[in-house]
Amino acid sequence: MDTSHLSDIKFADLPLLSDIQTAIHATGFEYCTPIQAETLPLTLKGKDVAGQAQTGTGKTAAFLLGMFQHLLKQPLKNKKPTDIRCLILAPTRELAIQIAKDAEVLSKVTGVRCALAYGGTGFNKQKKQIEQGADILIGTPGRIIDYWKQKVFSLKRCQGLILDEADRMFDLGFIGDIRFLLRRLPQPSLRLNMLFSATLSHRVLELAYEHMNSPTKIEIKAQAVNTKKIAQWIYYPANNEKVPLLLGLIRTLQPFRAIVFVNTKRNAELIDDYCRGNDIKAAMISGDVRQNKREKLLKQFEQGIFQLLIATDVAARGLHIDDISHVFNYDLPRIEEDYVHRIGRTGRAGASGEAHSFACEATAFYLSPIEKYIGMSIPMGSVPSDVMIDLKRPIKGARQSPTQHRKKPKGKRSFKPNTKAPYRKSSRSNSHQRKRNNPNKY
Repeated sequence: MDTSHLSDIKFADLPLLSDIQTAIHATGFEYCTPIQAETLPLTLKGKDVAGQAQTGTGKTAAFLLGMFQHLLKQPLKNKKPTDIRCLILAPTRELAIQIAKDAEVLSKVTGVRCALAYGGTGFNKQKKQIEQGADILIGTPGRIIDYWKQKVFSLKRCQGLILDEADRMFDLGFIGDIRFLLRRLPQPSLRLNMLFSATLSHRVLELAYEHMNSPTKIEIKAQAVNTKKIAQWIYYPANNEKVPLLLGLIRTLQPFRAIVFVNTKRNAELIDDYCRGNDIKAAMISGDVRQNKREKLLKQFEQGIFQLLIATDVAARGLHIDDISHVFNYDLPRIEEDYVHRIGRTGRAGASGEAHSFACEATAFYLSPIEKYIGMSIPMGSVPSDVMIDLKRPIKGARQSPTQHRKKPKGKRSFKPNTKAPYRKSSRSNSHQRKRNNPNKY
């Protein structure tokens, strides 16, 4: 694998504890990525950082290594089971789950216990895990606030805070919940604080300087992620040509494992139906798919049961699935940063990858801001005559609605019309009409 994405700094040269060095050695990593090389020397000294780095650059390891070292060097005396020592907040369930998976490697070696909390499933199971005594709590803001209000845990003795994908917190409307939790923490000087974001905008920096202890600003440019190791092409199909072009490219390129990104659930269902009708094994996830079903589909995709994952931007960040060979932007994203996050699903950790994007009648005007953001003009892909295949008819799947999982009442229930409807207040004109029709009643 190409290692040009790495820096010249070795993990072995950093003042990391022996247990942490053992865990790093077991993973096979030797050299730091740029974001790790810039932030770790600071966080290992107990200094706060606000880092700008795109997905796939190793920032999760950067903040986990620094935080684990901080907690091990400063043990909490007389710790109660409800005392949380570090809070890690992520904007999406998928990102929280991925952070917890990465933290598990360090947990096994160091003995620092982690708990995971996110919405959509497993409320009591997650609650029990936290009550058993967790040092690090990883999760999404809403579910964590639910547990805090139930007094499942306490933040009064918290020694560390990590905000991942801070810009996404604003985009998804979580900033109110974030501030609610940050105000329940000890003052910034009493804890180690780290913030990571794809862009260090004014609102992100305002959050950093308000709730952190004079953080050092670290910026890693996006070009290191998206332009050198990912071959990119743009196509200009008409709207009715998009599905034939997509399936034609999939059959021609034969991707080992690929993700198709769409802007709407409707387009995701359309592609899913055509894949089912044309013998392409695909899974579809969107925001209203139940969390346990979403996790099952992602696991099956990772195991190779499905060749294709069709996803809205719910999967654009936080997923780390190995060997994604191709990314297809069926719809160009509305926000140029999301283009980087989408194609960043392939070409991770220096590997090569391909990104094929469609600039159709509905999304072509998003292309210019994207090219300006990534600093390059995306070359136009050629379409051989045999790529545009004749499609078989789509087969519509039995989709699950958001409320379909609710238990149905047992037994048969007969319908009896309510002949004695309760009296409802009505407008003045209706009341006047009733008096005219029934003068004796009034």
